[in-house]
Amino acid sequence: MYRRSLLAAMAALPATAQAQAFPARPIRIIVPFAPGGSGDITARLVAQHIERATGQSVVTDNRPGANGIIGTMAVKVAAPDGYTAMLATTSTHNANPFLVKDLPYDPVRDFAVVSSFGSAGGYLLVPANSPWQSLPQLVAAAKAAPGQVFFGHFNATSLVPGLLLNAMAGIEMQPVPYRTIGAAFTDMLGGRVQVIFVDPAAADAFLKAGQVRALAHTRAGTWAARPGLPAVESLYPGFVFSGFLGLAVPAATPTAVQQRLNALCNDALMSEPMHGRLLEFGFTPARVTLADCEALMREERDRWRRVTQVAGVVPE
Repeated sequence: MYRRSLLAAMAALPATAQAQAFPARPIRIIVPFAPGGSGDITARLVAQHIERATGQSVVTDNRPGANGIIGTMAVKVAAPDGYTAMLATTSTHNANPFLVKDLPYDPVRDFAVVSSFGSAGGYLLVPANSPWQSLPQLVAAAKAAPGQVFFGHFNATSLVPGLLLNAMAGIEMQPVPYRTIGAAFTDMLGGRVQVIFVDPAAADAFLKAGQVRALAHTRAGTWAARPGLPAVESLYPGFVFSGFLGLAVPAATPTAVQQRLNALCNDALMSEPMHGRLLEFGFTPARVTLADCEALMREERDRWRRVTQVAGVVPE
C-alpha cells in the first residue's frame, strides 16, 4: 500500500520538480566514434561539467564502428530516461540517412537533440612531403592520373567532401575507408593515401609537428583562425562543409528531462575549459533552446541532401 502511494505521489509531481531531481544517478554518454577527434574531446568536457554541476558521475563510452551506427543503436534501444545520451554528430544525424541503405534508425523519429555545441569546418590535408603546395596542384595531379590519388575517410565529413571535390573538379580520387582517424593518419604518413579531410581537433597536433600540410579549409568564406588558408569554395563555389556536434537522447525522453539536459549543456558551453576548446576547434558556441536544435537539424538534413545529390552519393 505504501509503495503504491509513493508511486502515485511521484507521478503527480510537476514536470519541473522531476527535472530538478534529475540526475539522481550516474549518466552515460555514448560516443559513436573512437577517441581523438573533436567530438570525443567535447563529450568528455561536457561530462566533466555535468559532474561538477550535479554531483553525479558521467561516464563517456566510446562505441566506434559503421560510421557511428553501432553507438547510435546502443542509445536508440536504451531506456528513455535521460541517463543514456549520445554525442550526436553530422555523421549520425544528418549524413547517414543519405549514405546508408536501410539505416536501422531514424534520426528524427528515434532521437531528440537536446543541445548543439556548434558546427565547424575542417582541413584538406596532405603529407608534409607531398609535392602539392596548393589545391589547384592537387586537382591537376588527380586529373593527370585518374584513380591514382587516394583519400582516406573515417566518417561522413571525411568521405563526402572527397566525393564532392571529385564531382565539382572533374577528378577521380579513390576513397579508402578506415575505422578510426588514427589509422587514416598512419596510412597517410606512410604514403598509402595522399589526402584527408579532417576536423581541426584531430589535425592540429600533426600540423604543429610539421607532419602534414593544409591546402585549404571547408568553411564558408575566410576562416579567422587561419586567414591565409584558402577556402575550397573559393575555387568551387558551393563547396562548404561543417561538422555538427551535440547531445541527443531517445525521443521518448520526458520533455522536462530534455530541458534539464539542455540547461546543463548550455552552462557547459559557456564554462571553461570547454568554451575555449570549442573556439580552438573552430566552433562558435552559443546557448540554444530545444526548438533551436530542432530547426538546426532540419537545416542540416536539407543541406546534406543537396550535397550528396551533387556528389552523386548512392546509399550502400
